[in-house]
Amino acid sequence: MLRDRAAFVQYLVMETPIYDKIDRAILSRLQQEGRIANVELAEAVSLSPSSCLRRTKALEADGLIAGYRAELDRERIGLGFTVFISLTVERHSRATSREIETALTAIPAVVACHVVSGEADFLVEAVVPSLAQYEQLLLDQILAIDPVTSVRSTFAIRTVLSRGPLPLDQLSGR
Repeated sequence: MLRDRAAFVQYLVMETPIYDKIDRAILSRLQQEGRIANVELAEAVSLSPSSCLRRTKALEADGLIAGYRAELDRERIGLGFTVFISLTVERHSRATSREIETALTAIPAVVACHVVSGEADFLVEAVVPSLAQYEQLLLDQILAIDPVTSVRSTFAIRTVLSRGPLPLDQLSGR
C-alpha cells in the first residue's frame, strides 16, 4: 500500500505544474502589457530572451494564458451603457443551462455570462449604446429565451475597475 501511495504522490508531482516567481512575474507583466516584446519581457523578469519565450510558451500550453486581445474603450466606440442582468430560469437541468448559454453567447451585446448561486441563476453583463437599445435587447432577445422566467437589471453608473490584473499569489511553488 505504501508503495502504491508513493507512486501516486510521484505521479501527482509529475503531473501538477509548479509555477515559480519568474512565471508569476511573466504572467503579471503580460497582464499589464500584453503586447510587450519578448526581449523587453525577458529583461523585465531577468531571463534570457530564449528562456523567457520558452516559459511563456509553456504558460500558454498549460492554459494559464488563455489568449491575447485588444481592450477597447466602450464609450469611445459607442457602447457606454453597461447593464448587469440577473436571470432566473425554470427547469434547472444541464440541458436548460446549455440552451440558455447557447442563446446568450449568440447575442453580441453580451460580454460576460456567469452561472451563479443565490436568487438568480445567471448573471449577464451586456453593453449597448442606449437605454432604448437595452429595451430592444431585453424584449427581443433575452426574454425570448424560453426557460427565462425572471429578469432583474442593474445599470452601471460609472465603472471604477473593469479588468484585472488577477492576483497570482496562489501560484506558489518552486
